[in-house]
Amino acid sequence: METWFAATSTHSFNPFSLNHLLALAIAAAGIIALVSAKKRLREQKRLFQWLRWPLLALLFVSEFSYQYWAITNEVWSFSGQMPLHLCGIASLTAMIGLLTMRPLWIQLSFYIGILPAFLALITPELPYDYQHFRFWKFFIHHISIPWACLFLALCRPDTITLRSVFSVYTLVLAYAALIGFWINPLTDSNYLYLMQRPTTTSPLDFFGDGLWYYINLCLTALLLFFIQYLLFRKFIKAP
Repeated sequence: METWFAATSTHSFNPFSLNHLLALAIAAAGIIALVSAKKRLREQKRLFQWLRWPLLALLFVSEFSYQYWAITNEVWSFSGQMPLHLCGIASLTAMIGLLTMRPLWIQLSFYIGILPAFLALITPELPYDYQHFRFWKFFIHHISIPWACLFLALCRPDTITLRSVFSVYTLVLAYAALIGFWINPLTDSNYLYLMQRPTTTSPLDFFGDGLWYYINLCLTALLLFFIQYLLFRKFIKAP
């Protein structure tokens, strides 16, 4: 148990190994199951509640256990463990959304929580394999985030509007400015990958350098928000 929860491990994570592919399959299966149950989620209160609270518990336990692991192993730092990346923020907004079911938190979660979490699942910045706590925390957390965010949108499809694309985008730009001009420089952090790209191979490798990197980030975010809205409206949203 000490080794499993220790600060380090000798078992390195291998991308697209069987363990990785199984995690991706579970994440995709959950998304398919939620979409298939979209009508029942709105019509059957018991099913809604049966999924709502376990999703909230998964998000909370994942974040709390990670903070506890970092503190007890004396590796916690503001620059490394604060939930300020998009996935961390999406986890927080989804928790608030699951508690309140208010439109703003549902909209934020839908746009920032589904694609970023899936990209993180495909190209994880993960040092250790399944023999270590970090593996289980990462995949349970990053599988739960898109599940919870999609669940919220499916339960309240009326909140996903064209206007929400631009309102959430404006909030994300303001948040990115706060992180890029204040938080990252003051704390020597790399939240939102505004200081440098991820250490693993990712789509950000194709975004160019310098000013073009930030322009492409902004344009891509808006494009992805709009595509998500169109897909939701066409294939998921109730008439």
